[in-house]
Amino acid sequence: MMRTLIILMLLAVLVMAATCYESHESMESHEYLNPFINRRRANDFIQADTRLEAISQERIRERHKAPQERQREICEDYYPCELYAFRHGYAAAYRHYFGRRRTK
Repeated sequence: MMRTLIILMLLAVLVMAATCYESHESMESHEYLNPFINRRRANDFIQADTRLEAISQERIRERHKAPQERQREICEDYYPCELYAFRHGYAAAYRHYFGRRRTK
């Protein structure tokens, strides 16, 4: 009985040593000591000019919307118009609730 217990204990210690061993490669990693990076290094992942270009392109798209898209957005903001649009379409709903007014 005692011999079996000692063998099982040695086997458990060997399994624990094999699974909990930290290799040299994991110690080389810079994340081992500090898993967080500072803001400056985090911002290096995205180049500033591509980020600014994407923002400016989005702003241009927002400024130059098609009239139908503007009408649809106006109709979506007014709940009865949106309900009417589900049945008859956004163009008909916009004409029904807002007439043929022009948007900016």
